[in-house]
Amino acid sequence: MGLRWKRRIRRALALGVASLMLLAAAACGQGDMRTVVTVWSWEPSMKALAAGFERANPDIRVDIKATSGYENLNTAIEDGYGTPDVVQLEYFALQQYAISGQLRDLTDKTVTYGDAYTPGTWASVRLNGRVYGLPMDSGPMAFFYNKSAFDQAGVDASTIHTWNDYYEAAKKLKATGVYIAADSGDASFYDAMIWLAGGRPFRTSVDGKTVTVDLDGDSGTKTFTEFWQKMIDEGLIDTQLSTWSDGWKRALGSGDVASVFSGAWMPSLLLSDVPGTAGLWRVAPMPTADGSSTNSENGGSALGVLQSSRKPNAAFRFVEYACHEEAGIRARVDGGAFPADTASLNAPGFLSKTTIKDSRGISVPYFGGQEFNKVLSKAAERVSVGYQYLPFEVYARSDFRGTVGQAYRWSTAERSAALTQARIDAGMLNSDGSKIAPPKSPGPKISLDAGIALWQKDLKEYGVNQGFTIQ
Repeated sequence: MGLRWKRRIRRALALGVASLMLLAAAACGQGDMRTVVTVWSWEPSMKALAAGFERANPDIRVDIKATSGYENLNTAIEDGYGTPDVVQLEYFALQQYAISGQLRDLTDKTVTYGDAYTPGTWASVRLNGRVYGLPMDSGPMAFFYNKSAFDQAGVDASTIHTWNDYYEAAKKLKATGVYIAADSGDASFYDAMIWLAGGRPFRTSVDGKTVTVDLDGDSGTKTFTEFWQKMIDEGLIDTQLSTWSDGWKRALGSGDVASVFSGAWMPSLLLSDVPGTAGLWRVAPMPTADGSSTNSENGGSALGVLQSSRKPNAAFRFVEYACHEEAGIRARVDGGAFPADTASLNAPGFLSKTTIKDSRGISVPYFGGQEFNKVLSKAAERVSVGYQYLPFEVYARSDFRGTVGQAYRWSTAERSAALTQARIDAGMLNSDGSKIAPPKSPGPKISLDAGIALWQKDLKEYGVNQGFTIQ
């Protein structure tokens, strides 16, 4: 074969390869022509869920971005670019974005959806009769306790129905050197307990322009504040440990803190944060002020479509799949989420569950073989409706630490006085052999009532500065 023919063959092969590459590129280009829906979420199971959605909806590609908090979202909205199509929002934050016009009204698309969800979660995605998201998960409150610690103190948790029952149990636990709970000032917890007490301190008018802030006059707020002040005054709760801190986790693990009031999402976090106490813990219904079977939410989130989305129909299809269709909900529940839909909550396999899967996929009987979801499912059914979050709830919760939170914390002077008194009690002397002078009184901490008054003042000032009419 001549050199000329060899060159022709090589050129033909090269052209063939080039053609194949062009065809492949064209095919890729067609794949890239799918509608891309960008989702901002912190849900661990979201990538697996997106893969399932894409299989069922081949014309849409889902781009998941892991996020937490709202600072990046607020910045994107203010800048006008880089915003997602779908965003995960905690229930307490959803109203703020709905009132400010950042969320699409989904009412017409969800006319028949209300019965699919628990009353508390469905109420949390609605504002003045309009729907601005679909419930994704939920956090009905429950009483998680270390049965071993309770047994050692002679406390039967099944008899704790009222807050007074809880108070008496706390005294018995304290006698054994154990705190019944730890709280250093957590706004989400405080809000949930006000809700549990029947409180309704915040109201927003139908047009979203007038906001009522009535913390100092609300009966539910007063009921819980008086009760929790008594618990603090008698040293029955640890006010130095911040929830989720390493010290808090160690205290739960050692049994020095014996219980937690928390949302139904707590089981997987207990397993992750306090694995060494597996088998010791149990779940019970929330005790209430008067022993009634009402309940409240602490946590939980929804998916909404931003007003700025240029692909609202495709975005809603994803929201619908994730929050309303069986395949999507099952993917999230299998990943550890606590469901918001009644079908999942009533499923026999869900109710009879006695184990939690750890990060290795191993099933752990963390609650000693208890069918814990039966308690949590009943808790979801009992959540009362009517509680409203502020349209600037994100700010409200950040401000809580500097106002109400003061009632929990020791000042530097208080800590110094306590240390000095401890040295005196231990019979210690100064380095020169002289007696240690008694500490000067640093003055009392502010009360929770005083903190509530400061919080209300801040909230009203902030609301006015944001353009609301405040009552």
